[in-house]
Amino acid sequence: MKLIGPFKQVVTLANLPLRGKLSDDQLEIIVDGGILINQDKIQQVGNFEILKSENQNIEIETIEGEQIVLPAFVDSHTHICFGGNRANDFAMRNAGKTYLEIAESGGGIWSSVQHTRNASEEDLLKTLLERIDFLIDLGITTIEVKSGYGLDVENELKMLRIIKKAQAQTRATLVPTCLSAHLKPRDFEGSNEEYLQYILSEILPKVKEENLAKRVDIFIEKSAFQPEESKDFLLKTKDLGFEITVHADQFTPGSSRIAVEVGAKSADHLEATIDEDIEFLAQSDTVATALPGASLGLGERFTPARKLLDAGAILAIASDWNPGSAPMGNLITQASILATFEKLTTAEVLAGITFRSAFALGLDDRGRLGENLKADFVTFKTNNFQNVLYNQGSLKAEKIYIDGNSILK
Repeated sequence: MKLIGPFKQVVTLANLPLRGKLSDDQLEIIVDGGILINQDKIQQVGNFEILKSENQNIEIETIEGEQIVLPAFVDSHTHICFGGNRANDFAMRNAGKTYLEIAESGGGIWSSVQHTRNASEEDLLKTLLERIDFLIDLGITTIEVKSGYGLDVENELKMLRIIKKAQAQTRATLVPTCLSAHLKPRDFEGSNEEYLQYILSEILPKVKEENLAKRVDIFIEKSAFQPEESKDFLLKTKDLGFEITVHADQFTPGSSRIAVEVGAKSADHLEATIDEDIEFLAQSDTVATALPGASLGLGERFTPARKLLDAGAILAIASDWNPGSAPMGNLITQASILATFEKLTTAEVLAGITFRSAFALGLDDRGRLGENLKADFVTFKTNNFQNVLYNQGSLKAEKIYIDGNSILK
C-alpha cells in the first residue's frame, strides 16, 4: 500500500447525488488530507497524519508545497481521431458564411471524412495519441473517442482499430463509440434509410465481431438523419446489443425526446432543447451532456444547463473536441465558461466533468475519491480548489495519477 499526501485540500465529491442541482456547501473537503492506495484502487481518504499513524511501514509519497487534489476528469464526448483540419471553415464562418455555403465550398464534415480516409494509419494513430496526451495533461484520464469520419466499412473499421491500438499505448481509459451515422456520405448511392441499413448489416456486425466498440451514436438533425428513421435505427442497434447515445437538439428540438424514449445513455448537445423536453429528460436516466466547445466554436447559444439541473436532470459536461465546430479541446476552459454563462456552482461543474460524465459512459468506478474506486486523480499547485475553475484552464495540473501512479509530464 502507498499513502500520498499531505494535500491542502482533498475534494472527494463523495455523497453528491447523481442528478439535479448542487450547492458548494455539499462538497466534502478534507483539509491536510491523504489518499491511501492499495494497488490500483483507493483504500481510504482522510487526514494524512492519522492515516500515516494507522498504517505503519507503508510507502509514503510526500506532496511538496501547497497542493489540492480532485478526482481525475472524464471527457465523455470527443471526436479526436481525425485527419486534416478545418481552420478555413472557422475563418469562413466568422466571415459570415453559412453552414451550407461552407459545405458547398469543400468544407464541413465531408472535408474531414476525405482527410481521414486519405490519412495513413500511422498518421492517424500519431495525432490521436498526441490529442490524448493533451487531455491527460489537463487531468482527464477517461476519454470517449468516436469514429464517424470514415462512413464506409473500410474506413470506419480503420478508425475504430486505430482507437483500439491507441488504448494499448496510453494509460488513459479510452471508450470507443461507433458514429458511422454521422451523416450519409456523398459517395453512398441510396437514401438515408438505406445507408442506416448498410451500417446495421455491414458495419456493426464487424464492429461487434472485433470488439471495437460497445456504443453507437447517431446525429439527428435536418442536415443528417431525421427523427423517425433515427429512432428505428437506434432500436435495431439496441437489439444488436449495443449501448446508444445521441447527438440531439443541436440546432432543432425534438431528438432529445427520442433519446429518452429509446433508453439512450446520453443525449449530447441540447443547445436547442425546449422546456417540455427538459422536463422529459429530467424524468429519465438519460444523461444531458452539455458541449460548450461547440457553442464557442459556432457562436451558438449554450446548452440550458441551469434549467436542466433545476429540473432534476443528470448534467454532464464534455468537450466535443472535433476538427470543425469544437477545435479547442480544453474541457476545463469550456466548463468554466459554461459556468459563467449558465450560473453553475463549482460543485455542479466538478460533478459534470467527473462522476456524472462517467455515468454517461456506463462507468461507476471513477469520478469520486473513495474506498474501492479507481485511483485516478489530479493535483493542482494551489491552496484553494476554487482556483481551478476561477483560472478558466490557465492553472495547469501539477500531477496526474492513473491507478495510483503518477504520470510524468
